[in-house]
Amino acid sequence: MSTRSDWDKFIGRWAVLTLYQRFERVVTIALSFLLIVVILAAMWNLFLQILLGLVLEGSLDPANNTIFQAVFGAIFTVIIALEFKRSIIVSVESHDTVFHVRTVVLVALLALLRKFIILDLGKTGAEIIAALALATLALGGIYWIIRQQDEARTRRGRVAARHSSP
Repeated sequence: MSTRSDWDKFIGRWAVLTLYQRFERVVTIALSFLLIVVILAAMWNLFLQILLGLVLEGSLDPANNTIFQAVFGAIFTVIIALEFKRSIIVSVESHDTVFHVRTVVLVALLALLRKFIILDLGKTGAEIIAALALATLALGGIYWIIRQQDEARTRRGRVAARHSSP
């Protein structure tokens, strides 16, 4: 497709949006660009951390649990930002104005996973670990319920499509 036809489609879709839908679309695009900056900064920081610590100084010992946790915590930070960015792109491309709750719950689960990876069990109390575990179970349950609803909606759509076709 040409840039011109893409632009014409964008203008056509933009013309039918309400003022609030336009506002949401502008905010979504702005968030997308800000997340790009955050992802690039996190990648640069991770690159420097690994390059300087591991390669140049030799002080980054992957066998050291604390260093392992820090490096993988930084990697998960980038993954979480990428997943959040992807959810924004999907929202814009599918012309939805609201993020799907499933994506927000998935990003929260990724953030909890990151927290578990960087958690220092020697310094963390049982109550904190229990609270994180409870939050993980609750978010997992919510994710499962949402997925079940989406699957049921998809099945109903397929059944309706079969019955409506001649």
